[in-house]
Amino acid sequence: MHGSLMLDIAGTWLTAEDRHLLRQPEVGGLILFARNIEHPRQVDELCRSIRAVRPDLLLAVDQEGGRVQRLRQGFVKLPPMRELARCTDAPRLAEACGWVMATEVLAVGLDFSFAPVLDLDHQRSAVVGTRAFEGDPQNAVVLIDAFIRGMHAAGMAATGKHFPGHGWAEADSHVAIPVDERSLEELSGCDLIPFRALSGSLDAIMPAHVIYPQVDDQPAGFSRRWLQDILRSELGFKGVIFSDDLSMAGAHVAGDAADRIQAALAAGCDMGLVCNDRAAAELALGALQRLGATPPSALSSMRARSEYAVDYKQNPRWLDAMGALKAADLIA
Repeated sequence: MHGSLMLDIAGTWLTAEDRHLLRQPEVGGLILFARNIEHPRQVDELCRSIRAVRPDLLLAVDQEGGRVQRLRQGFVKLPPMRELARCTDAPRLAEACGWVMATEVLAVGLDFSFAPVLDLDHQRSAVVGTRAFEGDPQNAVVLIDAFIRGMHAAGMAATGKHFPGHGWAEADSHVAIPVDERSLEELSGCDLIPFRALSGSLDAIMPAHVIYPQVDDQPAGFSRRWLQDILRSELGFKGVIFSDDLSMAGAHVAGDAADRIQAALAAGCDMGLVCNDRAAAELALGALQRLGATPPSALSSMRARSEYAVDYKQNPRWLDAMGALKAADLIA
């Protein structure tokens, strides 16, 4: 049984306080950041120590490629996804990127990376920018679909972000509350296309801390209109919904961390992330303990679907993928 709170830890090993926190049944996941990571063997040991405390915890990381890549030393330095579009064999290379990323992440004991980005590159959002695969929604679908195929082939669940699209709003939701003034009709004809096309392939979706005032006055991650009426009912999405980090400035419209996680779950999120703020994580945990909410069983679908692949670098698929990515000048 998974709890519905995902949090983080401060260092490269577990403290006694961390262990106590992770034992709480309302905690269902842990996300690693760059500060938690030294090299592959250390990450593997950390994951094993976490599983010794709670074998059922979901262990996540942000490993998109480009500038959002927490696992660095001893891992392939993947390109920003926007670079794929310039390649003649872009879909095959996108699939190779997805497989390489997922294989490396799974090999150190993590369950999944929060990837891929489904946002479109409108040349407006600095926080999205080269993280997006494309500016054209139809071309984006082809590349993202290939990346997801690669992830799935490696045994990793795919999380599309940031629903319904963070590429137009210029403000960075880490430090501000972005607003996208477009109508639902405009969004539907553009940014929603990848989410609609790939809703059956994605295992999870992460909504944006963006307000779309023509649709709802709440950010998408706190909006039943977005998560229930549009994502679940209209798009038919049946997978897991993760909140984006509820410590981000874009989430503060919902109150303190206790209010935020309750608002996210009430809107339709299955798991709320509270990161980089231990006091806020404890506040959110206290709220969940008072609520006594039962987390959805769908969260178990996010567990890694393959065993630790310790010898993956001998796999012919690894050699082919690395050769193709090097030949395309996407990796060194």
